[in-house]
Amino acid sequence: MSKVDFKKTMKEFYNPAKKFVSVNVPEMQFVMVDGHGLATEKDNPVMAKNYSDALEALYAVAYKMKFVSKKTLEKDYVVPPLEGLWWAEDMETFITREKAAWDWTMMIMTPEWITPEIFADAVEQVRKKKNPAALDLVRMESYAEGLSVQIMHVGSYDDETPILAKMHSEFIPENGYAMTGKHHEIYLSDPRRVAPEKLKTVLRQPVKSK
Repeated sequence: MSKVDFKKTMKEFYNPAKKFVSVNVPEMQFVMVDGHGLATEKDNPVMAKNYSDALEALYAVAYKMKFVSKKTLEKDYVVPPLEGLWWAEDMETFITREKAAWDWTMMIMTPEWITPEIFADAVEQVRKKKNPAALDLVRMESYAEGLSVQIMHVGSYDDETPILAKMHSEFIPENGYAMTGKHHEIYLSDPRRVAPEKLKTVLRQPVKSK
């Protein structure tokens, strides 16, 4: 049985250049969890726990769907990387890194052959085995992003500021675009195992032509 790796089959979207490029992102299916704010356990333990609970439930469902797919459909795949949609009332908070003001949707791409029935079955299997706190917040739906500007960032998450400032204030307007939709990040590295200066993150901003 072959195993699909979407980072390779969809390389344009998961391994961009280290320069700004425009892409048309197709509609894709995701498992998702919504939340608000980002903080350390020390700064805001409730906010930090909400985020960690969301990730625990999201990964549990994503991996269970993979196993169901392999067993029942004989279709195996590498679970895609974690992604995040981020927004706030004042988008400047992404430049100033005021994380407590951010809203987010954390999500993992799911193959189009994963049906609502498979998703529901996976959720119930996870509930019986672990029943993570945020399980009832997990949903599966399609997300259509369309025209976007993106770049590969290598380094700490907190070092994104100058790149985002250049993307928002220079590249996007200079190329006849206006921002629309939510800031999107794709986390290609595991921060528990990779040094901050070596983290790889796709930074993406949906746009429209002026």
